[in-house]
Amino acid sequence: MGPKSRERDWLALARETIDVEAQGLAHVRDRLDDNFVMALEMMANCKGRVVVTGIGKSGLVGRKIAATLSSTGTPSFFLHPVEGAHGDLGMLRPEDVALAISNSGETDELNAILPTIRAAGVRIIALTGCADSTMGRMAEAIIDSGVEREACTLNLAPTASTTATLALGDALAICLIEWKSFKTEDFKRRHPGGALGQRLSLSVADLMHVGNIPVANESTDLGHALDALTQGGLGALALTAEDGLLTGILTDGDVRRALCSGSPDLQAPASAFMTRQPSCAGPQSTAAEVLDLMEEKAITVMPIVDGDGRLTGMIHLHDLLGKGLLKFSG
Repeated sequence: MGPKSRERDWLALARETIDVEAQGLAHVRDRLDDNFVMALEMMANCKGRVVVTGIGKSGLVGRKIAATLSSTGTPSFFLHPVEGAHGDLGMLRPEDVALAISNSGETDELNAILPTIRAAGVRIIALTGCADSTMGRMAEAIIDSGVEREACTLNLAPTASTTATLALGDALAICLIEWKSFKTEDFKRRHPGGALGQRLSLSVADLMHVGNIPVANESTDLGHALDALTQGGLGALALTAEDGLLTGILTDGDVRRALCSGSPDLQAPASAFMTRQPSCAGPQSTAAEVLDLMEEKAITVMPIVDGDGRLTGMIHLHDLLGKGLLKFSG
């Protein structure tokens, strides 16, 4: 370790940097107002594309925002202001919406093209740390991205401000996901080559637990059912009738509820405590469909049954998200 390394507590400085950026995020969160909602409505009702534009570090953040919007159901592309001034403004259509990004709101190259954008009938949203700026005055909606200071020790390099801008872009994208009821299946169609897209394209039969799955007869006493539930490791025990048809599942939640209501009789049949008619899926269902159903029902494990209602397997949320049978490669 050299002399320079001993002069400062570098971990303390790193933590201070993160603290300043976290404070900046809290600052912009607390100042969200109706302008954000107005911008959201403009983007949600846009019949064309959301055209994101900015230069320098704001441009780099803008590229990421445009990519996030496009992959989550809001068609978008990034327009470099200089390229725009040299012909690329011809890509804009009146049905588009422009999201202009500049911390100061006084970026010459960006402000030079905004009058032309507005003259083309394109509505403008400003994402800026200075509402009372040239860019702000040309926008219909202004999202305040201002932070009290940069994390840079010189208070010069865009750090906290770019983090805040990126977070606001993410906030717009997430709100648009909900606005447009964007589903896992939609995500899959846009990500055929990604790890998550590939996983969601799989059928449940490719991912489910088979063979040594936690299952017992519905008449099994609660004590033995608890042993099977614990050993199964999925957080649920499938219960079947004599003919093999699924009649219910006993989950960790069912057990907790039984304990909260008193001391359950361990000799009583497990069927007295089980969840009847649980949500199920067939082995031909896609992982995306099952993930949507789990989200809708707020559950983490699901029995897989054939057309006659006989148990063929079990699947856990982790199996769908890469922490179980298969894992993400990146």
